[in-house]
Amino acid sequence: MNKKRKYLLIVVLICIIYLGYTYYPALNIVTGYASKNMASGLFLANRDRLSMEKQDNGFLPINLASYQIDTIEKSVTASLFGLMTRKAIYVDGLGAILVNDDYVKGRKFKVPNRIFSKKMMPYPYGELPQKDTIFGEVNYDKLQKAVNNSFDEAGEKKQQTRSVLVLYKDHIIAEKYADGFDDSSLMHGWSMTKSLTGTLYGILQRQGSIEINEKAGLEAWAEDERQHITYNDLLHMNSGLAWDEEYFNISDVTKMLYLESDMGQVQIANQLVGEPDQLWNYSSGTTNILSGPLLRKEFDSHQDYLDFWYSELIDKIGMHSALVETDLAGNYIGSSYAWATTRDWAKFGLLYLHEGNWNGVQVVDSSWVQYAATPTNTSEGRYGAQFWLNAGGYHPDVPKDMYSSNGFKGQYVFIIPSRNLVVVRTGLVSEPKFDLNGFLRDIVNSIE
Repeated sequence: MNKKRKYLLIVVLICIIYLGYTYYPALNIVTGYASKNMASGLFLANRDRLSMEKQDNGFLPINLASYQIDTIEKSVTASLFGLMTRKAIYVDGLGAILVNDDYVKGRKFKVPNRIFSKKMMPYPYGELPQKDTIFGEVNYDKLQKAVNNSFDEAGEKKQQTRSVLVLYKDHIIAEKYADGFDDSSLMHGWSMTKSLTGTLYGILQRQGSIEINEKAGLEAWAEDERQHITYNDLLHMNSGLAWDEEYFNISDVTKMLYLESDMGQVQIANQLVGEPDQLWNYSSGTTNILSGPLLRKEFDSHQDYLDFWYSELIDKIGMHSALVETDLAGNYIGSSYAWATTRDWAKFGLLYLHEGNWNGVQVVDSSWVQYAATPTNTSEGRYGAQFWLNAGGYHPDVPKDMYSSNGFKGQYVFIIPSRNLVVVRTGLVSEPKFDLNGFLRDIVNSIE
């Protein structure tokens, strides 16, 4: 080997070492996202590898990852140029879990007990087809045009809508799916999961277990000003705790979701950058405090904690397709990882449209629904208790009483009480590429 080639090889090796060291956290996050998302898609949502690679994982830098898939173990290992590998395993009942070097193959996990009670009633309260109903006040041509306009034409990749469902007076009046998806397809809700988590606190308050204006009472906060943070502050994203919610960089949220084994502990360690109840800052870490350590302490056993989500909310309202994934510590990732069919996401919207009542059963008090849809004092009308709001007219052509569960890349459950509407949209593109204001305006205007 001549000196020139030798020096070139040394330079290349130095560059590789430098890049590996400098971008180690990024490589870790990229391969973590790639393996976790692929495992959830394959083993939970029953998607095929090609569609996952081209669609859900088809953007830079995630699309640079390569995969090893073990269908026996139900695991996915993602690699990036051989510099970093991460593995996710699928556990029935818990979903896909990112593992680390401490994971022992074959480890037994506690899983939630579920009761799938089929009811001989039409959708949404049972499994039978809904009754054919025509509403004279609905302009079905205008409605279908509004729905069709939210999907891409053949060959386009602009709006990337996967599903739209419109419920009016408890009836599906419009429903459409992109190629490869249907009413049995599980849709990743991302941050729509936050609204499920918040609802659990409404259930606990109804049961008398908590009072939301009480202090959270975490031991780690007992000796400083964080001791004054209440459940209400956390539900409102008004805790005053430092947090960086940026999904396309190394940030608090990406490090939490793809580096941490116990995600509920991350935001607990952060310090105040503002006074509680005086600084609004959207934070998935805050929701994971609620869904992990704070909720867990309400139960005598981990099994009771796991079961509660389903027995008191998800299965209680017939969202039997739904599953909330956990971290390696066994706690639900209440910020980001619930899956359900489009029809089951719509059921969650109906629960709120009917002020917490599900076919005669009061799941949360109507006062809780009002609380969830009331703006925080610092969000300029945009946020309530784990729900986004239109109270400040953010969407100018949509009723101001509209509020919604919103998720990364354009997942939405919209509740519009004044129009008796629930609208669900899932996809891979959000605002501004997807015109939410126009989409909702045209649906609302189709009902006279």
